[in-house]
Amino acid sequence: MNFFENKKDILQKSINWWNPGKTKQWQEDGIDLVIGKREGYYFYDMDGKKLMNVHLNGGTFNLGHRNPELIEALLEATNYFDIGNHHFPSITRAQLAEQLAQCTPEGLKYTIFSSGGSEAIDVALKCARYATKRKKFISIKNGYHGHTGLAVSLGNERYSKVFLSEGDPNEFVHVPFNDLSAMEQELSKGDVAGVIIETIPATYGFPLPLQNYLATVKAMCERYGSVYIADEVQTGLMRTGKLWGIEHYGVKPDILVTAKGLGGGIYPIAATVVNERAGGWMNEDGLAHISTFGGAELGCVVASKVLEISQRPQVVKNVDYVARYLRSGLERIQQQYPDFFVGIRQLGVVMGLEFDHPEGAKYVMSSLYKHGVWAIYSMLDNRVLQFKPGLLCNKAYCDELLEKCEAGIKEASQQIKYSFTR
Repeated sequence: MNFFENKKDILQKSINWWNPGKTKQWQEDGIDLVIGKREGYYFYDMDGKKLMNVHLNGGTFNLGHRNPELIEALLEATNYFDIGNHHFPSITRAQLAEQLAQCTPEGLKYTIFSSGGSEAIDVALKCARYATKRKKFISIKNGYHGHTGLAVSLGNERYSKVFLSEGDPNEFVHVPFNDLSAMEQELSKGDVAGVIIETIPATYGFPLPLQNYLATVKAMCERYGSVYIADEVQTGLMRTGKLWGIEHYGVKPDILVTAKGLGGGIYPIAATVVNERAGGWMNEDGLAHISTFGGAELGCVVASKVLEISQRPQVVKNVDYVARYLRSGLERIQQQYPDFFVGIRQLGVVMGLEFDHPEGAKYVMSSLYKHGVWAIYSMLDNRVLQFKPGLLCNKAYCDELLEKCEAGIKEASQQIKYSFTR
């Protein structure tokens, strides 16, 4: 296979044989990108354009593109392992499951492995239904939990309606984020299997939970017999300064889901970590759920190394440094454009940059792209730019990033002012 074809040919093949709508939309947005070489927190367009990556594909590349330690672990593992056989006990699955039990919040015990985050969310919902013998779920309006059969019904209709998968309103209820009254109104009916919340809703633009919101929701779940599911797909793995974002809020979930960065961008793997109540089905019928590629043995080796790296004291310290350093620099930029750049939503290196224009983040995304930075607007709130640097960034990278951000935000601000005065 020729990996170095002409970019124009790759774009045409993508329109012909892959996804015409997505390919054309990026072209219309001015993002003429086909990723070629990639390394660390940079990647290159096939034509050679160098880009700093602060989207990280939702945190998939927390530890950078092609992290050498992860590649070394994978290559060494190929001397002995392959994907394995999901029917039988496995060396690497057993070790990774134990590791997850030790590093997740108290009370979580069993791990069910999947090949991706949406599948892992589906598993979480099934476990909640088993535990409660109820079918209904509560999720957040404009939340996002993936695209598979059950998961897609939890999110915005943009992703479900086209497939007739909005979900029965008697089974899937959406309430506003940070609205405790609306949450209790639904939970108090006593028919809810579980509440699922992204600790900080990513696709909605990273609005932060109000003080005691998540803890109060968990207390309500306990009061009304429902399961609390923490979706940590984008907020886990040290992105918030703690291994799991939910730790900041003193909540011990009944189920925790992790994916994306768990495979380090090297091997797809996801995990649903459950307490004994939610995982009790495995003592009744361990074959009730299976996944051929879930917990592939090679993926488990990579994930184990990801967890080890992410918890190193120097990495934890670096996340705190990068979060504070970038915050300071972004605030300086904000002071220059206070009428346009109006807010910074942040927990650790999870950031949402807020702009005072209904599509402000789209303008900023395009301008940053021209200046060599890749960050994406929040799909369900186009005012907010998802800005998510990696765990291992250094000062030089941060300085380069801030310089380019200043230029990009300035350009976007001027472009919007010009469009208003025409």
